[in-house]
Amino acid sequence: MNKGKQDRLSFRQAAAYTRRALALWWSTAPEVLISAWVREGVAALAPYLPLYFTAQLVNAIAGGGEGAWTMLAALLASTGAVAALQAGVSCWDDTMRHAHQEPAWNRILFEKLLSMDFCDIDNPRNQALLTQIQQLRNWGGFGLNRVYRVSAEALGALLRLLGAVALSVSLFTLPVPAGSPLAWLDHPLCLAGMAGLMLLSVALSAALANRAERYWNEYDGTQGNRGFSYFYFIAMRERERGADIRTYAQDRFLENAGRANMRGKTSFGPDSSIGRAGRGPMGACAAAGEAISQSFVGAIYLFAGLKALAGAFGVGSVTQYVGALAGLAKGLSDLLQLIGVLRANAEFLKPTYEFLDIPNNMYQGSLTTEKRSDRKYEIEFRDVSFQYPGTDTWALRHVNMKFDVGERLAVVGENGSGKTTFIKLLCRLYDPTEGEILLNGIDIRKYRYDNYLALFSVVFQDFKLLSQPLGANVAAAEGYDRVRAADCLEQSGFGPRLAELPKGLDACLYREFEDSGVEISGGEAQKIALARVLYHDAPFIVLDEPTAALDPEAEAEVYTKFNDIVEDKTAIYISHRLSSCRFCDEIAVFDHGQVVQQGTHDTLVETEGKYKALWEAQAQYYQEKNGQT
Repeated sequence: MNKGKQDRLSFRQAAAYTRRALALWWSTAPEVLISAWVREGVAALAPYLPLYFTAQLVNAIAGGGEGAWTMLAALLASTGAVAALQAGVSCWDDTMRHAHQEPAWNRILFEKLLSMDFCDIDNPRNQALLTQIQQLRNWGGFGLNRVYRVSAEALGALLRLLGAVALSVSLFTLPVPAGSPLAWLDHPLCLAGMAGLMLLSVALSAALANRAERYWNEYDGTQGNRGFSYFYFIAMRERERGADIRTYAQDRFLENAGRANMRGKTSFGPDSSIGRAGRGPMGACAAAGEAISQSFVGAIYLFAGLKALAGAFGVGSVTQYVGALAGLAKGLSDLLQLIGVLRANAEFLKPTYEFLDIPNNMYQGSLTTEKRSDRKYEIEFRDVSFQYPGTDTWALRHVNMKFDVGERLAVVGENGSGKTTFIKLLCRLYDPTEGEILLNGIDIRKYRYDNYLALFSVVFQDFKLLSQPLGANVAAAEGYDRVRAADCLEQSGFGPRLAELPKGLDACLYREFEDSGVEISGGEAQKIALARVLYHDAPFIVLDEPTAALDPEAEAEVYTKFNDIVEDKTAIYISHRLSSCRFCDEIAVFDHGQVVQQGTHDTLVETEGKYKALWEAQAQYYQEKNGQT
């Protein structure tokens, strides 16, 4: 992720981005923030109490032993108490982090996804943006996750500073006894020199550490991480690919491709750019920063040791002052470094905010749809044309069509002819680019969106069943009418399998959550999806090739049975198998985004055109197949 200087965020912008990220965490999972802050705060202050009592113990021993036992007891008690407190707080923070961090991060994105217009979710650009957010987090923990950890570390650095100041101030205020040859140690110039040395050390070490960190920030490891996830987890995470991988011994291919990916310049191998930087300038900056920091510790030892030698304080206090000033320098260095980290991380928050700020542009009407007991609804496409965002190709062009409740409409055509786009527009997942769609003479954009959607029960080609109880999948809800759900499954043809399930409607589909989960075939899944359509009981039923996993005879049987079940509802069927749609009142033939023919099966099959050509091609195939058998 290489950014030019002109593109870098200012400190003000970075601070605003960081505040927004913290606000997101606070509103979604405040316990994650609180536990992280407490953990870092305790870790920052924990060393100082034992350090103080250690210094006092050494002073007592050096002074003849008076009070040594008391100081020893205080040291042991404070060390034990601090250790117990740190262990408890760490355990609490780990629990909060594991329990809430991942769900909170997902919830932030999922809530946005669930509230977005479908057309924006379906937009490839937004899908790429979401993938970028996920890859940045997987690659280096960049983005929202880094903010809450760094904020906790910054709080720890600040508290470390305050504790260090409290324990080290006497180093500069306790004077060297008068007449000592080392009295110059109390001279203001000497004290100013120590302060300047500390600030110089802190500034240099922080700058070098930030420069080393910048190599990571500027390195785009997302492609390598994507490759790692793909090659190394594909066989384990995608069960449906397992059989194919084993049949063709693709495990060896995946292993070799994965190794090549790891060796690539955009990955993590020793020959990658980040690997070379680690052996070169990045490693040098990190090493130099640490060397400068440790050199300052040596200077502290020298200064404190000389003052102790001069009699300004006991020898045990040297330990206290060295530890305190080292903590002060580290706190300052960490604080400066973390400010740089937050500024760099703000760059990685840009994709997240760009995604979260995608506006919902679909017009939300205010009219309520009529709840007609006679289900008298009329849908009309009036000169409708449509282009998908970012393309110049018309997916639909000048479509005019009208159909009433109770009719059976079949939509047929070759792949890419516009059939599914037609359904997306009908359900108002998209709005037309040109023209309008009317419900009972009113533009559907004027109706309340949720009211309009409630008119449709749809089975899309890529419908989804969840790893949840069978009955809940049918009702699409946790609470449901069990008798009605069972009846819908019976009507859809799933009844025999339902009778075999020991848990019946309570049987969990798939095994993501239960080892006793039920694995179902593609055809069985489609029957459950059909049962869900029946349970929803909407006036319009749309079946977008839901029976593709069934053989032609089974599909024809399902469609015929479904035709009897839907009664007075409008049913729209999309299928490649024309024989399954012969019973429909009307057939619309799509070709290159246009309705090129419309009529009954008997009429169309006798008319020269697209439908007859498709029908004869399919009929010839089945005749030849039957002739061979």
